[in-house]
Amino acid sequence: MAFGICTWNRVTDGVAAFSAALLAVIGIGVCATQATAQQTPPPAHRPPAFHFVQPEPINFDDHVGWVQIFDGKTLDGWDGDTDVWHVEGGAIVGESSTEHPSGTTNIIWRGGEPANFELKLEMKLEGDGANGGVQYRSLSVPPRIRPLPADLTPEQRARIQQQQDLAQKRAKWNLSGYQADFDFANKYTGQLYEQDSPRGIVAWRGQVVATEPDKKPTLLASLGSSDELKSVIKPGEWNQVEIIADGNTLIHIINGHVMAVLVDTDPKFAQAKGLIAFEIEGPGNVKISHRNVWLMKLP
Repeated sequence: MAFGICTWNRVTDGVAAFSAALLAVIGIGVCATQATAQQTPPPAHRPPAFHFVQPEPINFDDHVGWVQIFDGKTLDGWDGDTDVWHVEGGAIVGESSTEHPSGTTNIIWRGGEPANFELKLEMKLEGDGANGGVQYRSLSVPPRIRPLPADLTPEQRARIQQQQDLAQKRAKWNLSGYQADFDFANKYTGQLYEQDSPRGIVAWRGQVVATEPDKKPTLLASLGSSDELKSVIKPGEWNQVEIIADGNTLIHIINGHVMAVLVDTDPKFAQAKGLIAFEIEGPGNVKISHRNVWLMKLP
């Protein structure tokens, strides 16, 4: 507020009068308020101090703050055996058949080794034997080749030998680490499986699990029955998949439903960062597609 010099002097000289007038006005207001309060009954319920609202529904197509890590046209930035992987219809597609089996192999994103992040994409599996998933915080490791047991049938021996031969052929793309599992029969879809690790399945679909050093995993809570969660997964169709990795907490979401949660504090196995990849395996004619792949890094 700006005053001229003469005006300011007048205000200074009249402070006492101004204060008296102000107090009188306040007093009149208080008396009027008290009189009104006596005449008006109090409301039945006090107005809420805060306004609570429901969160907005998730918008899978909201890409603000996200980075697209697959351009929908080429495999730029991705590394996999081109005998298995190609781009088709805006998707990264892996295919395997009886005549040309893929074995267990991955196509790896070479854009970095994210630590804390959210990853979202759409996946579709075709073929009864289709089995895949999303690897994350994973490490490149040589495939483990074990001696064949002596009591195998000729058919079992031939099948396992073929798997080991394929693993060696595609050793460059062999990974160990967390996997958001996905299979056509939806027996395992949504669970947290640890590829090429003695832990194997760590958090089954419908479970919140915690791990600690030198202890068996602990079931902290249930997210619902496995069959209930299975009912929201669409066999042979596109499914929305989201993975959240934040510190020791790992969350798998499919079609807007939380499938599994792991709080991994076992330093022997927990990985703070690593590679992102898509996996393919399974017998017979198998086709696994991935599109709309977006990544958002977290602090």
